[in-house]
Amino acid sequence: MNLAIWDIESSSASTDFGSIIEIGGVLVDENFKEKDRFNLRCSLPEGEIFQAMALIVNKTSIKQLTQTNLSHYQMLAEVEKIFKKWSPAVFLGWSNIGFDDEMIRKEFFKGIRYPYLTNSAPNKRHDGINIARAAYAIDPAILEVEVNEKNNAVFKLESLARMQGIDSTDAHSALSDSIMTAKVLNIVKKKQPETWESFFKTANKSDTETIIKKGEIITLNEYYYGKSRLHLVAPLHQKYCMHPIYAGWYYAFDLRIDIEPLLNLSINELKVEMKKSPKFLRTIRSNKAPIIVDAKYGMKAEPYRAMDKSLIKKRANIVKNNEKFSQNILHALREVAEEKEQSKTQEDIYAEESIYTKFTSNKDTALFPAWHAASWKDKLKLLDKFDDDRLVGFGKKIIYQEAPEVLPESMLKSIKREIAKRILSEKKEKWWTIPTLYTEIDTLREKYTNENDNEKLSLLDEFNEYAMSIQKKYENV
Repeated sequence: MNLAIWDIESSSASTDFGSIIEIGGVLVDENFKEKDRFNLRCSLPEGEIFQAMALIVNKTSIKQLTQTNLSHYQMLAEVEKIFKKWSPAVFLGWSNIGFDDEMIRKEFFKGIRYPYLTNSAPNKRHDGINIARAAYAIDPAILEVEVNEKNNAVFKLESLARMQGIDSTDAHSALSDSIMTAKVLNIVKKKQPETWESFFKTANKSDTETIIKKGEIITLNEYYYGKSRLHLVAPLHQKYCMHPIYAGWYYAFDLRIDIEPLLNLSINELKVEMKKSPKFLRTIRSNKAPIIVDAKYGMKAEPYRAMDKSLIKKRANIVKNNEKFSQNILHALREVAEEKEQSKTQEDIYAEESIYTKFTSNKDTALFPAWHAASWKDKLKLLDKFDDDRLVGFGKKIIYQEAPEVLPESMLKSIKREIAKRILSEKKEKWWTIPTLYTEIDTLREKYTNENDNEKLSLLDEFNEYAMSIQKKYENV
C-alpha cells in the first residue's frame, strides 16, 4: 500500500478554532519511491484571529496570510481532491494523530466535507513519530539522536532528520516536513524490516482489535516521561477487554505485576490499585494506530528479561482465562468514567468543537457534493436541506467568507455581529481574540527585544498593524 505522508502548518495550536494555512504532502510506494507531491497555502478565513507564536514558528508573514492565490475554502477543496486521488493509502505524518489528523477532520467538518477521509476504508492511518520511537525502543542503534538535559532521546523531526544527515534547513514548512518524515521512515524500514511490517498491522481499527482479541502475549510500545518503553502485556479476557463507555479503548495487563493479589479485590479496591505506579493496566486505543509488536521484543526489555518465563506465561493465562477479573476491571473503569463525566464543567460546547459529540447524519453527508457543486446563490438555498444546524451555521460562514454579496442584508449583519462579538471579546475565550493577540504580541516583543531578534520584531509589528485593521473593521458593526 502507498504511504501518503503529509503535514500542516496552522494559525493556532487549537484544533477546534484554528485553521490550516499551509498543507503539503508526498505520496510514496512501499519502497519510498515518490509518486506525487503537493504544497498549498491559503489565506486566513475571515473572522479568525491567529496566534502570533504559531505564525512565527511556521515563518508566515501577513502578506502570505492575506495575499495568497487560494482562499481557505478553495484549499480544502483541493486537499480533498488530492487525498481522494491518493487513496487507498496509509496516511501519516509526524505526530499527526494528536494534531494534524484532528485539525484536518475538524476543518473538513466545518467545511461541510466528510471528516474521516484519511482513515476510512480503504484508507488507513499511522504516525511517523510513533514508528520511530518504537524502532528506537527496540534497537537504539537504528537512529542517531540528540539527547536533552534529562538524558532522553529527542524525537523532534528537525533534530532527528539533521542527525541522520538529512537537510532540515526548511523545517516547519509543510512539504519539507513531509519529505523529512519520508526520509527518516525510509531509514527505519531499511534497518528494521521485520518490525516495519508489524508496525503497520495496527494502521486499521478492526485489524488492531483482531490482534487484541486473540489474547496472546504482545509487546506494547508507549511513550511517556520523555522515554519510549516496551511493555509485555496480556489482553484482558476477549469478552471483557473493551471499555464499557469509550469505544475503541482496549485493556491489557502488564505482566511485570503480580496478578494474584488483585484477583479477589472489590471494585473500589481495584480503582485504588489502578492509580498506583507502575500501572498494572495498559490502555490500547485501537483507532489510534497503537504500536504492537511480537512478544519477543518485550521479553528482551527491562524488567521482563530478568523474570522467569514460566511466571510470565502463568500470569498471562490467568488474565486470558479469568472472566470475573476482567469483568471487575471493566466495572471499575465504568465507575471511574462516570465519576469523571459528573465532575465535568457544564460550559457551552460550540459547534466547532462538537465533531465527536454528535455525528453528522448519512442524509446530510450525502448532500455535501451537491452543496459544493452549486453556485453561491444556490448554496444559500441548499442550506435549508440540512437537518444539522451546525452545518447550516458553517455554510453561512463559508458564504460570508467567499461570496458575501449573495447573503440577505439581515443575515450579513448578523454574521458580522457574531464575528465582532467573538474576536473583540475581553473575556478569556477558547479562541484567540484581538485583546489576546495584543497581549501575546507585547509579551513576545519583550522576549525578542532582549534577544535582539529584529526579524521577529518586524513580524510582530506587522501582526500588530493587522490586528488594528481587523479591530477597526469590526468594532462598529
